[in-house]
Amino acid sequence: MTPMYNEREAVDHFVARLRPVLDGLGVSYEVVAVDDGSRDETVPRLLELRADWQQLRIVKLRRNVGHQGALAAGLASARGDYVVSIDADLQDPPEVIGEMLAKARDEDLDVVYGVRNDRSTDTSFKRNTAGVYYWLMRKLVGPWVSGQAGDFRLMSRPVVDTLNDLPEQQPVYRLVVPSLGFPSGEVGYVRAERVAGETKYPLTKMIKLSVDSITGFSAAPLKVATWLGLVTFMVCMGLIVSGVAAWAFGVTVPGWTSLYIAVLLLGAVQLICLGLLGEYVGRIYAATQRRPQFLIAFDTDQEEPVINRTAEPSTEAAPTHLVTHG
Repeated sequence: MTPMYNEREAVDHFVARLRPVLDGLGVSYEVVAVDDGSRDETVPRLLELRADWQQLRIVKLRRNVGHQGALAAGLASARGDYVVSIDADLQDPPEVIGEMLAKARDEDLDVVYGVRNDRSTDTSFKRNTAGVYYWLMRKLVGPWVSGQAGDFRLMSRPVVDTLNDLPEQQPVYRLVVPSLGFPSGEVGYVRAERVAGETKYPLTKMIKLSVDSITGFSAAPLKVATWLGLVTFMVCMGLIVSGVAAWAFGVTVPGWTSLYIAVLLLGAVQLICLGLLGEYVGRIYAATQRRPQFLIAFDTDQEEPVINRTAEPSTEAAPTHLVTHG
């Protein structure tokens, strides 16, 4: 599966490299392209390409639901014995798919991760922040989280069915998939530069992914809030002792400093704890609403839409979900 958001500039490059790879596998397949609310000409171009490539299936969502939500839509639509997710920017090479499929079959694996052995094409900031993210995830979530595996992976039908049955409203699949414990392996590759367009994971979305990852897989922030409360309590006890001592010796005016610090400290800790509690309460609230994670506007497997050259108003574009039938 491949998330695409406003990927009109990359679509032709992506198809030109992906199709020969899939045709050469010697298996029946379909490519499910999930439009996540593109504002450019991504969908019209995909529909044009479908005229010459019947294995290309387009699932258009009614609105933008984000990268992980679009992946969920692709998983729900996929019908293959194996499902491969791959970005349309060609930073993850389609040529590795054959190696993934062979490894899964030869070693009877349910998951094969694409591991980035070389990330020299990424910026120093991107490499460092990604390193911090995966280090933190391994500490908070578990050692089974790979340090260099993103959303480029092959999954068997049992894994896909299990993911589709999960009730999570905000899944982070790079953490969910390894947490299931299915037999897995890895295939290394060199990460390339983006073939066209702009990154769909700016700093704001990276921060959101980190927050979703932490709050979705660990109660550690709540424990941090507890420890902050205990530390603050001990500091306040010390201030109380110093205040009583100052009163006993008749030195009361200088106490405004300790009072000032105590008020600021207590206020800051309380706000931090309330914020952490709010994150978890918000997730519980979203889960109890049970609203659909995505709604499908059309699926070319069900109908053939007319190509419309007018870009539809939206906020973000679509993942393409690749499905290979073994």
